[in-house]
Amino acid sequence: MNDYGDHDDQFFSIIVTKLQEAGCVFAEDEARLLIASAGTTTELSDMVELRTTGMPLEHIIGWAEFCGLRIIVDKGVFVPRQRTAFLARQAAALIRPKSVVLDLCCGSGAVGAVLAYLEHIELYATDIDPASVQCTRRNITTAGGRVYEGDLFEPLPIILRGRVNVIVANAPYVPTKAIEFLPPEARIHEAKIALDGGTDGLDVQRRIVATAPLWLAPGGHLLIETSERQTPQTVDIFTRCGLITRVTRSDEFDATVVIGTKPSTASFVFGP
Repeated sequence: MNDYGDHDDQFFSIIVTKLQEAGCVFAEDEARLLIASAGTTTELSDMVELRTTGMPLEHIIGWAEFCGLRIIVDKGVFVPRQRTAFLARQAAALIRPKSVVLDLCCGSGAVGAVLAYLEHIELYATDIDPASVQCTRRNITTAGGRVYEGDLFEPLPIILRGRVNVIVANAPYVPTKAIEFLPPEARIHEAKIALDGGTDGLDVQRRIVATAPLWLAPGGHLLIETSERQTPQTVDIFTRCGLITRVTRSDEFDATVVIGTKPSTASFVFGP
């Protein structure tokens, strides 16, 4: 910031106190990020005010740190959670150079951006939310990624059918009635379509798993983030669609990922 001195501890303390009173757990870290992002004290004051009203920090400063990358996050777009770093790591362990990778329900494109940074891949992404699609374009096109607006697999080029090596999906899995209990950062400031997984939270997962075998190459993998409570149902959805299924869990990230592998030769029943 142009007119703020780095050693103005009193000014810094005032901001930290305001953030703490608003319930910000990491108030000092957030204060530093807001100060670094603001151009003037007036702008900083406005940004602090927005944060105290519950707007996500990432929407205010315009980016989120994810797996060591700075991911652009526009207002209204789903903010990548740190638990999803576990999903990205599980996918990274399965991809190889020149793998065809699909990031479904891509949001900001954070997972795809990480995978493209780690390996030279052929990357595609889709999301039904126009704001998310525009945001993802800014995050992955420099890595050669291609982004499509539409419902799950629907907007993808037909030529990709049977060619995708890894499909990664952080699909919405919050039950509809549970959305009202989410923190205001999510409930008010993120698109409901990025959160709402239907009555039991698994509606979008069912649709993804039912169609994924059409797009996966033989031996290809589908990875979906889910909750620990929902894991048995997610596993059942995978196995009913003929995928060889395993579960990976990280207590550090409080994250669960179900991985399904398409057999080299199989007869699939499409639909759970």
